[in-house]
Amino acid sequence: MLNVFTLANGRLIQEEIDSPAALTQLQPVWVDLENPSAEEKGWVQQRFGLGIPSDAVDDDLEESARFYEEDNGELHIRSDFLIDGDDGPDGQPSRNVRVAFILFEKVLFSVHAEDLPVFRLLRLRARRIPALIEDAKDVLLKLYDADAEYSADALEGVYDNLERVSARVLTTDVNDQVAGQALTAIAREEDLNGRIRRNVMDTRRALSFMMRSRMLGAEQFEEARQILRDIDSLDSHTAFLFDKINFLMDATVGFININQNKIIKIFSVASVALLPPTLIASIYGMNFKAMPEIDWGYGYPFALALMAASVAAPFIYFRRKGWLR
Repeated sequence: MLNVFTLANGRLIQEEIDSPAALTQLQPVWVDLENPSAEEKGWVQQRFGLGIPSDAVDDDLEESARFYEEDNGELHIRSDFLIDGDDGPDGQPSRNVRVAFILFEKVLFSVHAEDLPVFRLLRLRARRIPALIEDAKDVLLKLYDADAEYSADALEGVYDNLERVSARVLTTDVNDQVAGQALTAIAREEDLNGRIRRNVMDTRRALSFMMRSRMLGAEQFEEARQILRDIDSLDSHTAFLFDKINFLMDATVGFININQNKIIKIFSVASVALLPPTLIASIYGMNFKAMPEIDWGYGYPFALALMAASVAAPFIYFRRKGWLR
């Protein structure tokens, strides 16, 4: 899909492109290629003289290939953007999506495999707020700014979800089913928190590269510094959430161990309580010359009573000790 955006009265306007001729008549500031076809890449090369690399959004790029500048002035930046997943059974999991940015001839080209919430947010803001964007570099900065805000919103969601897990784990009786659900929720939030941390780290690296390359004006440089300060403020939140996740994980596993110990305690008490009657039955089953149950009329009742008493005595002792609670 080829999305072309132009500036009109300080607002970002999306233009419909259905042919190379329609693209030729426009002077865009941003060309967004979402899972582009070979034909759409050909249109871009014909109109702007820019060839889109086939490995633009590959995940196995070398570190040195993520930020570089070509001899013809092309500035290449690869960044990861977060997509917060759905909690439903059929929802998509949280993930980081690679986006390739190319700044060339005062036009920003972005290539990605799927639609991103940050891009939708920027398009919405740029249509409503006048003078938000003045050139292609502003588009890139606003995308990183929106990405930092999106990461912050995702962190708030992690906070809320962990609070619900805390209420279930720390204020109710935790059985195996509740503990399993809590562990699933904790693992999901830990994965999302890690992806947020990776996302803000990648955004920080991209902004630092832009500032070092001296491509930004004075106002844009200050805006990039402000975005970096916002990102720095998120680091403490992710670190706190990691500690909270570890605490909840340990607490949940502890409750699982307690439940398992209760089961083991039942078997331990039963085995100890059944040892005396087993011993009595073994003694009465020995081949005596004068067998009590034969020579004595009360032999069987006495043996049964003795076995019942030997079972009751350990249970009475365990109950007084509080081991059966």
